[in-house]
Amino acid sequence: MAFFDLSLDQLKAYKPERDEPADFDAFWQSTLAEARSYPLNATFESVDYNLRQLDSFDVTFNGYGGQPVKGWLQMPRHREGPLPCIVEYIGYGGGRSFPTDWLLWPSAGYAHLVMDTRGQGSAWSPGETTDYEPQGSSPQFPGFMTRGILSAQTYYYRRVFTDAVRAIETAQSHAAVDASRIVVTGGSQGGGITLAAAGLAPDVVAALPDVPFLCHYRRATEITDGHPYQEISKFCQTHRDKVDTVFKTLSYFDGVNFSARAGASALFSVALMDEICPPSTVFAAYNHYGGTKDIRVYRYNHHEGGGTYQAVEKLKFVAGLFA
Repeated sequence: MAFFDLSLDQLKAYKPERDEPADFDAFWQSTLAEARSYPLNATFESVDYNLRQLDSFDVTFNGYGGQPVKGWLQMPRHREGPLPCIVEYIGYGGGRSFPTDWLLWPSAGYAHLVMDTRGQGSAWSPGETTDYEPQGSSPQFPGFMTRGILSAQTYYYRRVFTDAVRAIETAQSHAAVDASRIVVTGGSQGGGITLAAAGLAPDVVAALPDVPFLCHYRRATEITDGHPYQEISKFCQTHRDKVDTVFKTLSYFDGVNFSARAGASALFSVALMDEICPPSTVFAAYNHYGGTKDIRVYRYNHHEGGGTYQAVEKLKFVAGLFA
């Protein structure tokens, strides 16, 4: 696909009015308080994947509803004192896979916690965490985008974003992690979860969202037919009388609204030919972001974004942050 969205100059100035419910903060405060009423019960079981320079741990913690969520924690075997920790969230449909897939950050000298995404992990990498909630049982289009979408209370991403905050708390609970130096990152869905985590966890020091999904939903559904946003469009196409209800629910989960609440330093990335997460939806979140920020623009790339180039940029950014 060629360029299909606003020009780069227009994107840099694109700051749409936020669609935000009056009880947004109260909703999330009560959601997290309910989750914290359950013990975190974080466990770290040492596992051997023949990575001789790293310590690897099979992680389990209690997320939304006190329900168990899986992850991996890895860090350099030879270390002095507590380490900064990178908490990473996974793209749509993927799962935590195996520790051998997550070598970048621990190889650079950091602790690295990867959160499995509940109910996912069967599209392109394996996962192990069940979405235990029976709440999201209203009709849905196949996928996760419309699961429980008729109410903010039952929507799927209420559970995922809560898990994301509890994953940060899990990382902070480990003796080898410096709890005051937590960075969140992820690409696509992981980038959208990163923005939610940065907006909900004020002690995060940096956020690194790549080509973030879950932002500026209404515009996304109006300018792209790409999946997964098409799941929302298809639901609205079928349930013609539920369109207003759908977007009211989504306003509680919009990365643009979380961005406005975030105070951590941020490095975004965007691809100008990205038909999955259109550039204007990324810039909407970026331009509303509340902390110090920068963005890397990949003009001729699609949803792969900056790939390895962006990995190098993120390593430099975090090294400078903790120099």
